[in-house]
Amino acid sequence: MSSSVLYDAPGPKAQLRNRLYTVVGSLAVVGLVVFAVYRLHAKGQLDPDVWNIFNNAGVRANIRDGVLTTLKVFAVAGALSLVLGLLLAVARVSEHKPVRWTAATFIEVFRAVPLLITIYALWVLFLTYKSDLGVIGENTGFWGLVIGLTVYNGSVQAEVFRAGFNAVPRGQVEAAYALGLRKYQVMTVLLLPQAVRSMLPTMISQLVVTLKDTSLGYIILYPELLYAARTMAGNIIVNGENPFTAVTIVVGAIYIAMCLALSSLASWLERRGRRTKTGVAVASAAEPAEQPQVLDVTEGPAGPTDGDQARPAK
Repeated sequence: MSSSVLYDAPGPKAQLRNRLYTVVGSLAVVGLVVFAVYRLHAKGQLDPDVWNIFNNAGVRANIRDGVLTTLKVFAVAGALSLVLGLLLAVARVSEHKPVRWTAATFIEVFRAVPLLITIYALWVLFLTYKSDLGVIGENTGFWGLVIGLTVYNGSVQAEVFRAGFNAVPRGQVEAAYALGLRKYQVMTVLLLPQAVRSMLPTMISQLVVTLKDTSLGYIILYPELLYAARTMAGNIIVNGENPFTAVTIVVGAIYIAMCLALSSLASWLERRGRRTKTGVAVASAAEPAEQPQVLDVTEGPAGPTDGDQARPAK
């Protein structure tokens, strides 16, 4: 019976208890699902007329437009957050104290402030004022949501990048400086590639958070998927009620599918990174490396090797 460093392997009684807990937990989950389905049926939310709304071309078009809008915000905010995170991480490890303190303050402030407040404040304070030419643009909601997502997730990504920088052995950095490399060369050639490779699954996991946070666009009335679904459900009447439950279930399934796709990408990259072989192959301890032959200096180049008896010089 094997054991782990963190805990001992469970014995027969512990294994029996674990199986019992698993069965009880599974039954509890199944019971909750059955109860939820029963309540939905009792409330008439499972009637065919309620779900028949998704056969309407207008409903499908609204959901499609909401998905495309959400993906557009996610693509722009995700890319900008990675760029901002890299810049903040480089500034955070700078040798200049003002630069380092400014980056640290920016990161800590926007990580501490709730994202909902950040999005709303940016939209109100910076993106809805009027200038001599009028309103800044028609896409104020889009940029308000994008900038809010960028500053928050960029602050988180900065800490991810910094963790990747710190994971590189210090000896490699010292060796790079000893070879005469400059600071930007050490960062671009040595630190950045290894940090990105080691932290790539974590970066993609944070992008999943960015994708989910696009739903906060409802606070500034931006027509992303969640806001479009709420508006659509509020304008549809089925059997005298609005089909909020059915629309919420469908939209939730879409969010789950998109997040699972990104999570699967992170898992695939992590497995691929573990299988990648780098560095110099090490000889097995059971098969010692072949010893080099040493010539007898007393006999010259054509003399006997290290396996022969050395003869005294005449």
